[in-house]
Amino acid sequence: MVLAVLTAAITAYLLGNLNGSVCISALVAGDDVRKHGSGNAGLTNFFRSYGSWSSLLVILVDMLKTAAAAFGAGFMLKSFGYYQEGLVLGAVVVSLGHDFPALLGFKGGKGILCGFTAALIMDWRIALVMLGVFIIAFAITRYVSLGSVLGALTCSVGFGVIYYGNWIMMGGGIFIGVLAIFMHRSNIKRLVTGKESKVHLIHKDLNK
Repeated sequence: MVLAVLTAAITAYLLGNLNGSVCISALVAGDDVRKHGSGNAGLTNFFRSYGSWSSLLVILVDMLKTAAAAFGAGFMLKSFGYYQEGLVLGAVVVSLGHDFPALLGFKGGKGILCGFTAALIMDWRIALVMLGVFIIAFAITRYVSLGSVLGALTCSVGFGVIYYGNWIMMGGGIFIGVLAIFMHRSNIKRLVTGKESKVHLIHKDLNK
C-alpha cells in the first residue's frame, strides 16, 4: 500500500506541473504567459494577455489534470479500501504541484481552478456554493481575486462544517481552500490598498 500511495502522490504532483496557462500560451501563441502582465502562470494573467477563447483551453487543461490526479489516486487506493482517501490525496497533491511546480521553478498558478475541480470531485454541493460565491462577488466588484478568495474561504468553511469528524475529507477541503487563499496573499494586499486591477469579460482576443 505504501508503494501505491507514493505512486499516486508522485503522479498527482507531476500532473500538477502541467500548467494550462504555460502549455496553451506555448501551443497557441508560441509564447510564455509568464513574460506578460503580472508574470503569473494563472488563468487571469492568461486572459488579460491572450484573450477569452484560448482561455477556455487553459480551463480545460487545469480541470482535466486535477480530475485525472484525483480519480487516478482514488483508483490506485481503491483495492485497499481507501477510494475516498485516494481522491483527497490526489486533489491535495495536484494542487501543490500546480502552485509549486518543480518543472517550472516552483512558480505556478494560484490554484483556483484546481481547487474548484478538487472540491467538485470531493463534494459537488460545496463546489456549487463556491462557484455561486465567486460569480456574485465578481459580478458586483469585477475583482477576480476577491471572488477567488471568497470562493476558497467557502471551500474551507464548507468542508470544515459538513465533514466535521471525517478528518481526511475535512482536512483536505480546508487545506485546499487555505492554500488558495495563501497563494492570493499579494492580491489581498492590493485589494486592501485599492491597487488591485479589475477584469472585464468583454476582451479583445490578441491572437486574432
